[in-house]
Amino acid sequence: MLQYGYRSNWINHAMVVFCYMAETEVRLFTREDFGQLGEMYQVVTANDDVVFWWVGEEAEWPNVFLAIEGGRIVGKGQASVMTEIPPGSSAEREHVIFLNLKTLPHRAADYSLHERLYEPLLQRAHALKQALPGPYRTMIAVGNRSTETHNNAFFQSKGFVYWKSLYTMRREGSSSIEPAPLASPYRCSPWNSEDGVDEYLAADREIWPEAPIGREAFAARQKKASWTAFVVREHGLLVGSIMAWVDEDGDGAIEDVFVREPWRKQGIAAYLLARALAYLQACGCATATLQVETANQSALSLYRAAGFQVESEEARYRREL
Repeated sequence: MLQYGYRSNWINHAMVVFCYMAETEVRLFTREDFGQLGEMYQVVTANDDVVFWWVGEEAEWPNVFLAIEGGRIVGKGQASVMTEIPPGSSAEREHVIFLNLKTLPHRAADYSLHERLYEPLLQRAHALKQALPGPYRTMIAVGNRSTETHNNAFFQSKGFVYWKSLYTMRREGSSSIEPAPLASPYRCSPWNSEDGVDEYLAADREIWPEAPIGREAFAARQKKASWTAFVVREHGLLVGSIMAWVDEDGDGAIEDVFVREPWRKQGIAAYLLARALAYLQACGCATATLQVETANQSALSLYRAAGFQVESEEARYRREL
């Protein structure tokens, strides 16, 4: 199937401390850690070549662990359910819980520090698994830049095997795209309160049955700055869509680009992409980014034709939990 695009009770909110050795502790993130974590983020991402998750809203904090030495943050780990398979799906589908583990750059090869963060992360993943609907298997996964060799090697030592790779693609500049108009009877409009979420989620599951966006993640996307979705319909039936919003850095983000199979190769995806880019330009975004699987040649052709270029590559590894 051709696809366009790609698409985060053993613990409570109290601080829990894991003491592995006298000079190092691993504990839950708290509000007071924001300043130091921001400093760590700036150091770790200085070369812009790592995958570093931010902590997100307070509901996510029980999934975030910090390694502390001498009162300073030297490492961070985070777990999150990325794919929750809804009941009634095919039995071979799999839930996916992702981990993100980062240390200060000079500790990148310190696998003892990785180990101290990995143990509570793994326990947290098991706790998250208990809340997922059966009877599906649960996979645990990690995604890093292909250049994060030490981090990737650590997870491989834990039994993670290569799964797939994704490109982050970026388009610079404010030049517009003028695709051919939609043929009749197709109609494109921005998302509005009358658009049905259930209809959207059903179409999304049809396109990505192995990784549906889900109601909770869809609601989280809607909270992003200037979020919108453009939907194409034929006689009222949803046949394609694209999401766009402004990220925390003021850049445009594009996600969940899809056209249902019977309606492909009619210019709908190119039209949706042009509408999303025009919207982001109107929001003041000078750049736009998206992710796409490296093996998805049809999507790569579409994005390259629209002026997107590969910025980085993320390698993903996984194993069964």
